[in-house]
Amino acid sequence: MPAWIAALSPDTVMVAIAGIGGVIALSLLIEAVRRLRDWQIRSGIAFLVIAAGVAGLGTVVALLAASLHTYSRLTAEQEAARAVFRELAPKRFELILVLQDEPARRFEIRGDEWQIDARVLKWKGLATTLGLDTVYRFERVAGRYADTAQEKTAPRTVHGLSTGTAFDLWTLLKDQQRWLPLADALYGSAAYAPMGDGAQYAVNVSTTGLLLRPLNDAAKKALGGWK
Repeated sequence: MPAWIAALSPDTVMVAIAGIGGVIALSLLIEAVRRLRDWQIRSGIAFLVIAAGVAGLGTVVALLAASLHTYSRLTAEQEAARAVFRELAPKRFELILVLQDEPARRFEIRGDEWQIDARVLKWKGLATTLGLDTVYRFERVAGRYADTAQEKTAPRTVHGLSTGTAFDLWTLLKDQQRWLPLADALYGSAAYAPMGDGAQYAVNVSTTGLLLRPLNDAAKKALGGWK
């Protein structure tokens, strides 16, 4: 496969396929209209049906591309986000979360620990042949309490991180594995660590899931006292 094709993002490949399908569908539609105008009814209807089928397939691929655009490519372990904490009160923190290529977001997190979740999608078969890389998407960030009894009764905080799309690629691949055997693995990954005033963490993503790495002494101190 040419290197320039392998360098394309999965959603770009799908958009290109949808665009080619649209051109083909338009050509078929023009031919169908020409044949119907010449009273070649049977062949004209056949071309019209084929054009509708190609257009429908192109629409599905375009919707898949829109959904896949909400995911990020993954070729090796890489830093995907950074988290900085500021203590507001006991068991209450402000989280400044910076996701890759996005502006910083601020959240209030309650508890002793914080947890971040993501979806990971690994391809196989034709998708791998097309050069599609493993992709991931952050789903939510939440607070946790070290004590399970407190976890059941104390105030909890959960914040969504994904905008998502009306057409969900993840659900489609999960529910239609028999007809769309493109996914080698569809799984969720979560990582959690203690919070601390001034603590900074890097959120790394690999093909095996999420990893949290301390970036300063405050984070190392929080981890050092973790039991």
